[in-house]
Amino acid sequence: MKRISLVTCLITGLVGLVVLLIGVFMQQESVYKPAAVITAVCTALGLGAIPALKGYRYTAWIIAAVVAGMMYPLAFTYLKINWGPFHVGQIDLRNKWLMLIIIQLVMFGMGIQMKLEDFTSVGKTGRGVVIGLMCHFSIMPLMGLMLTKVFHFEPEIAAGIILIGSTSSGLASNVMVYLAKANLMLSVVVTAMATMAAPFFTPLLMKLLAGTLVQVKVINMMMEIIKIVIVPIGAALLHDFLKTASPKGIRVVTVLFIIAACWLIALPLGWWDYLSAHTTNESMLQSIEIFGFLLSAVVAGVLYHQLARVVTKLDSVMPYFSMFGIIYFTTVTTAAGHDNLLKTGFLLFLCSVIHNAAGFFFGYWLGRLFKLDKNSARTVAFEVGLQNAGMASGIAASMGKLGTLGLPAAVFSPWMNVAGSILANYWKKRPVKA
Repeated sequence: MKRISLVTCLITGLVGLVVLLIGVFMQQESVYKPAAVITAVCTALGLGAIPALKGYRYTAWIIAAVVAGMMYPLAFTYLKINWGPFHVGQIDLRNKWLMLIIIQLVMFGMGIQMKLEDFTSVGKTGRGVVIGLMCHFSIMPLMGLMLTKVFHFEPEIAAGIILIGSTSSGLASNVMVYLAKANLMLSVVVTAMATMAAPFFTPLLMKLLAGTLVQVKVINMMMEIIKIVIVPIGAALLHDFLKTASPKGIRVVTVLFIIAACWLIALPLGWWDYLSAHTTNESMLQSIEIFGFLLSAVVAGVLYHQLARVVTKLDSVMPYFSMFGIIYFTTVTTAAGHDNLLKTGFLLFLCSVIHNAAGFFFGYWLGRLFKLDKNSARTVAFEVGLQNAGMASGIAASMGKLGTLGLPAAVFSPWMNVAGSILANYWKKRPVKA
């Protein structure tokens, strides 16, 4: 029955494509716009009916998000709330705090797939990790800079290309390495280390390479990345720690939880106002704010752990929440950058192809140059070529430039998934001989 439903969706998508083409030919927006969305959504659902294409369903959903954002930008910019005949108000879907919560959810889902033991494996893969990190934080930012010099984008869009090149790798690289049957341990460790290094390297690279294109406050960006990345992943790792923690470890975490909970409860009751009034140093106030976010990671990690003990399948469900979050900010980013995409969409797509291909090419061959085995070199290729688009979008949202600085992330993300899947399947069919 499930397969019949998926086939029905696929057929509906094909019918929608025909209607889309007719609508475009007749220049009828009322026909081709809904047809485009129906085609994209039904195709994303229907791909599950084709075994060879099942692995591309997530990418299809990202494409569907881009299509929806392009066809109906206003619908995905503001959410109007009506209660019967009364217009209650509207929510700005690009709101900084809303985007922060969504991106933290994405990163938390990513962190759930990480383990503390990943960081203890550095000794086993030390040389590969150093090479992977060195290549990742050099090749991609410099390729991004080169592309901005070639294509002459508007300053904020150009800075967005450098931004996505300066972020860490994401879990997509681990998935592709697994599919390619390369060195999965190396991939996991490089992803973990690159994620932890991002609060330091990303702001510095942005200041160095994009400082003339957009105002970059290194400390502020560093703080935002800690909120976006370190806090949710820290909460997820705390959950992993509690799974096997000793009684002493549990007591220490319990004390930290009580302190953190008291601090967070006190903030809206006047504690934050008191701190703001009596702290004249802006850097100190930022440090106190980050301290509060780190305490919230303790509270979130403990509460999630307790919930996961009751709902045993919660860990396996969390990646789907991450996928929803990525689809959400892809749609909102596309809607916010609708006008810019109409002007530069094709060139941005071309940039994404070149940028991604350069990452795969140089990642692999530099790995081989530094005497890594073929499987490890393939792993470095994925770690270099696949960027964390979610992090880039989160940084852009925190700077209030989602429709410009965040636009390259929305365009690069679908292609990275497509290209990564193609390369993974190519290498899977050509395993390295022992």
